[in-house]
Amino acid sequence: EMRFDDIREIMRPVGAIALGQAVLQAIASTGVALLLGFTLYQSLMIALATTFGATPIIVKVLGDKDDLKELYGKVDVGILIFQDIYLVMALAILAVGAVDNVGEIAFSIGRVLLLMGVIGVVAYLASNYLLPALLRASAANKSTLFTVGIAWAFLFIFAAESLDLSIEIGAFLAGLALAQLPYSTELKERMRPATNFFIAIFFASIALQMEVGQLLAYWQEAVAAAFLLIVINFCIVFGLFYSQRFDIETSFLGTISMLQVSEFSLVLGALAVDQGFIEEGILGFLSLMALITMPISTYYVIYNRQIYAYVRPYLERLEREDTVEAQPVEYADHAVIVGYSRLSGGLAAVLEDDVDEVVFVEDRAEYVGELMDGEHGFIFGNARHGDIRQEANLSGAEVLVSVAQRADVTLRLVEDSPDALSIVTATTEDEAAALLEHGADYVVLERGIVGDELANLLETIDDREAFERRLEELNARARDRSQRADETVDLGSQDVRYDPGDAAGSGGSNRSDDADATGGDTDV
Repeated sequence: EMRFDDIREIMRPVGAIALGQAVLQAIASTGVALLLGFTLYQSLMIALATTFGATPIIVKVLGDKDDLKELYGKVDVGILIFQDIYLVMALAILAVGAVDNVGEIAFSIGRVLLLMGVIGVVAYLASNYLLPALLRASAANKSTLFTVGIAWAFLFIFAAESLDLSIEIGAFLAGLALAQLPYSTELKERMRPATNFFIAIFFASIALQMEVGQLLAYWQEAVAAAFLLIVINFCIVFGLFYSQRFDIETSFLGTISMLQVSEFSLVLGALAVDQGFIEEGILGFLSLMALITMPISTYYVIYNRQIYAYVRPYLERLEREDTVEAQPVEYADHAVIVGYSRLSGGLAAVLEDDVDEVVFVEDRAEYVGELMDGEHGFIFGNARHGDIRQEANLSGAEVLVSVAQRADVTLRLVEDSPDALSIVTATTEDEAAALLEHGADYVVLERGIVGDELANLLETIDDREAFERRLEELNARARDRSQRADETVDLGSQDVRYDPGDAAGSGGSNRSDDADATGGDTDV
């Protein structure tokens, strides 16, 4: 999930917020824990465990709301990147275990940080020089891509464990290296079922280790701490956003997403229990706080804009003019072309005069190098995945051109781009009618319309009458061809029925040279 390119332009204010939050929130958590009667040592461990936001919840909910591309979503993801780096360091330090003297503590922590740096450098170099070639070779087969991604994670997990580091360090750095590559969105979609499964296993395993007595050992303190820290942390994070000159709306929406106890609080708590730093009752305290804040935060993130509408009159007096401005989405006022071939690549030149940018969506590995080196945007992945469509920002596109073969994929593309001029292909009259009913502007009843024919059609896009006349000519030709194809041809003693799909379908040697395939679900 953690792509540095997404936050590069706002890295400085994001880093300042993340650092300020880590320090101030730790101080606040320590103070609240002391106020509730915990010892200083217990309070410091509680503060360490409650400094982080819940990455799965924040990314999942903001992704479902299509808000990860918004400025506040970018800032939140950036803060999570920094928090996870702090978390990895904390895990490494806790993994050292109990030691006898200050010198031994310093040596152990120095060794851990040095080894983390070595693994981090290896991950960085691999992300630049080894992984691109490895994943390009694997991407042709999505099952192989998934296997390579899993193997890469376990390689780093093995290295971390061999060096007596926390295995979470290896997993995190492996994922961070994968996230910087164009294959990451497709790989993330392939990983999602396993991710969801193991998240469930994680929470179940934590729960299986606790007794009701542990969970309720400090239940009154947990309830009080949960609500106190929500209020205090809101003031801290909102103040930090505001200090970095974000506008009031961005500050409020970005803050309200970060007010929960992270699932990693349980990881840290469990590790601290294993190493003998705290008793199991403190883990129950942290777990109950997570059980309170996580469900609540899900709803106030979902309804964050409605909540902002209520408080806006009180916050508007703080608004100022010289606020941070950053491009909220990677692509805007653009054209999206789903499916790439040596001929459809020429469509970008036709469209670039009418839009700010052209973005290709393609999931065949052999085109990755060409598209990455090209002047236009490129997203590797299958258009049936929601994250792929979201990354292409279909909702903000001016033009959609799709040669996806599967009607259900095309339908999703059309539904996700209601304001775009959509030109899509269909193979039957029924498919065409369904696409038009769901909002497609133009449907071409021919699979083979690529290259020069589609380019000539798009060249008339500014002249709507000429465009529609040319489209009708192409569709009339397609209907005539379909009618003639259904006629039975007598070849001596054998009747052969010609199916136009046999010539234009995916795979086999019947494919026309002018109808290159876009693999998987985007065959031309």
